[in-house]
Amino acid sequence: MARVLVTEEIAASGLQELRDAGHEVDVQLGLSPESLIDAVKGAHALIIRSATQVDAATLEAATDMVVVGRAGIGLDNVDVTRATELGVMVVNAPVSNILSAAEQTMALLLAQARNIPQAHSALKDGKWQRSKWEGVELHGKTLGIIGLGKIGALVAQRAHAFGMRLVAYDPYITEERARHMGIESMSLDELLAQSDFITIHLPKNKETTNLLNAESLKKTKQGVRIVNVARGGIVNEADLAEAIRSGHVQGAALDVFEKEPTTESPLFELPSVVVVPHLGASTVEAQDKAGVTIAEQVQLALAGDFVPFAVNVAAGEVSNVVRPFMGLAELLGRFIGGLLDGEPADLEVIYQGEIAGSGTKILTLSALKGLLVATGHATASFVNAPQMASDHRITFSEVSTHDSPEYVNVITVRSGQHAVSGTLMTVGTRVETRIVSVDGHSVEIAPAASMLVVRNNDRPGMIGLVGVALGEAGISITSMAVGPDHHNGTALMVISTGSPAPTSVVEKVRSTEGILDIHLIALR
Repeated sequence: MARVLVTEEIAASGLQELRDAGHEVDVQLGLSPESLIDAVKGAHALIIRSATQVDAATLEAATDMVVVGRAGIGLDNVDVTRATELGVMVVNAPVSNILSAAEQTMALLLAQARNIPQAHSALKDGKWQRSKWEGVELHGKTLGIIGLGKIGALVAQRAHAFGMRLVAYDPYITEERARHMGIESMSLDELLAQSDFITIHLPKNKETTNLLNAESLKKTKQGVRIVNVARGGIVNEADLAEAIRSGHVQGAALDVFEKEPTTESPLFELPSVVVVPHLGASTVEAQDKAGVTIAEQVQLALAGDFVPFAVNVAAGEVSNVVRPFMGLAELLGRFIGGLLDGEPADLEVIYQGEIAGSGTKILTLSALKGLLVATGHATASFVNAPQMASDHRITFSEVSTHDSPEYVNVITVRSGQHAVSGTLMTVGTRVETRIVSVDGHSVEIAPAASMLVVRNNDRPGMIGLVGVALGEAGISITSMAVGPDHHNGTALMVISTGSPAPTSVVEKVRSTEGILDIHLIALR
């Protein structure tokens, strides 16, 4: 059971899912930064929304932390870099509020075009001002979409129904894909010059912060209206206010601000600006989906399983073809770590058969993690394994080939002078893991928590010598596979034992005549 600290409101259904899984859910709302540092001590998971600032000091105080979960999309309030260095997984719920955010964008687009909030306030104040709040139609206008991800695409679909011309800037989207969506792809400067309305759908990072500033706003079309339901700080609020005062920008609608919460902005005093307090994800449906999604992601992280929405795991997409092989890949990494006797070396992972070319990054990462754990780096995780390898000057790579003469799929891990191969095979109705080759010797054995790999001269009596040495020490043999090498006159024994063999026994076997090498393998 893990302690899950929750510092902001999330859906009750998500909290209940964590409790049902046996975790202690510790809800502490409204913590100050100092109180948060105290509260994270002893916590294994932290669930937040947008208000809690998870900085380096907080992460460093959370020595037991496994995962930080953001019930939403944006992560500018989490120091992801420091979390990665510390091996703390950071996960979010990237699809939980996309529909709500897209609808909020359309709501603000219409509110800005038709001056709905201003006219509403005036009428409630006793003023009938039809001519003052005259608006414009969306039909026939050009909508410039900056960022054509999931939310941007949903906005495009809805804006198309209003008869708008759609243009977009997104360097990660091909022109062909944009065309399929009925959108003209162009440069940012071209979009700014042509758009009657601009909506922003970008993450906040070094490249996007202050993207729309005094200089870029000068490039916009006269009378443009700007809508931001993405992240505060992408639009420079002071520069936008000045552009509106000058008459170059007609108006704006903002759901997000550089500092939140806030009740002060140079935009608040301008009558052509519509503002709301970060309500893009504030729907019953989005909050429920975010709470349940983040609870599921946190549970997976705490269990050591693959987490689909981990933002600091360099694995890419993981298909259903690849996922069953994750345990095998990590096991092979641990196995070869034992063959290396605790001294990690450069790693190469070879994929043969149907699995080749199926997006195997997560498998290579699993093998790397296994290697590092087996060679003394107990804190290695999916998050920090690449950086840990880099710090120790260990390179890792992968090779794929569809040729696999003996098995449907085979994974081979090479490191130093050693290699070990494994596969998944169907036995009746079960899928079982098998080690099928060690250092070029064909074997077939199920992995076990404690194993020995013994290379010896291929002559009668060698199996008996090893068996007697283990038996005299009270170590039972639960399984064994022997692979001879007739060309070199050697053989390899891969032995599963009921308990780990003590160092004294390993050294006794090593000193026996005819024994060329012995390695202790720990797979748990």
